[in-house]
Amino acid sequence: MDRLNSMQIFVEVARASGFTAAANKIGLSRAQVSKSIMQLEQHLGTRLFNRTTRRISLTEVGQIYLERCIDILQTIDETEAIAAAQTSEPRGRLTLSAPTSFGILHLQQAIPLYLRQHPQVQISLNLADRFIDVVDEGFDLVIRIAELEDSSLIARRLAPCRRLLCASPDYLEKNGTPLVPQDLAIHHCLVYSNELKPDSWNLQGPSGIESVKVNGPICADNGDILRASAVAGLGVTLLPTFIIGPDLEAGRLRQVLANYCPPEIAIYAVFPSRRYLSAKVRSFVDFMAAYFGDQPEWDDF
Repeated sequence: MDRLNSMQIFVEVARASGFTAAANKIGLSRAQVSKSIMQLEQHLGTRLFNRTTRRISLTEVGQIYLERCIDILQTIDETEAIAAAQTSEPRGRLTLSAPTSFGILHLQQAIPLYLRQHPQVQISLNLADRFIDVVDEGFDLVIRIAELEDSSLIARRLAPCRRLLCASPDYLEKNGTPLVPQDLAIHHCLVYSNELKPDSWNLQGPSGIESVKVNGPICADNGDILRASAVAGLGVTLLPTFIIGPDLEAGRLRQVLANYCPPEIAIYAVFPSRRYLSAKVRSFVDFMAAYFGDQPEWDDF
């Protein structure tokens, strides 16, 4: 008796609630299906189905056995998929979401390089600065810039995300340079609205974490708007170096309170918790981790 084949037949009979329907689905005769179930019951030494002239139903043992058979068959399918994914060429549509500024500034350069290496992959890219639920919204993966909480999702760190305080030389000349975090309370501050508490900046310094209430002329959900406003001399802002690195290097912005920084965050690829990944997802994540790395080019300033 082929036990694996018998398990597969048993599961189909249980799902179809009948021998004839199961036989039609799997392309066997009713007699073959019935014989397979009888041999399985004899092997196990117990009945799996209650039979009447009109219908069949699972016994209590049959219900338990069904659940285990489904687990075993799923494990076999996933194991075969893992092996196939390791050798198969990445292909198909990869649905991806990323923060707007990061996507425009950095993914627009990285994605074409990835696609040259994997021409059978097509990318569907969504850029948004709101929180994206990778499972409910049906994405293969999302790029998230945050301090991640524990969850059922899988995350792969792609790069560090260094943030710092800065302002234009013109603003600092007119308004003075803050020397300690509490000085920010009297400065014009340009605030990122997607933070949990936008009007409160937590900064790690020599004496620990200090929190300061801030406000100013602009509160926006996009880092590029805040960068442009800071360059125009409208105030002090707190932004990632992947946005403001070129401005710091060119002198359009100047770092302030260099001994104080917000809690560390990073750039992650986040995808649903599965026992295996498709070749397209795995190859994309591996490529991006190697492309950005632990010392990304935006920190060269």
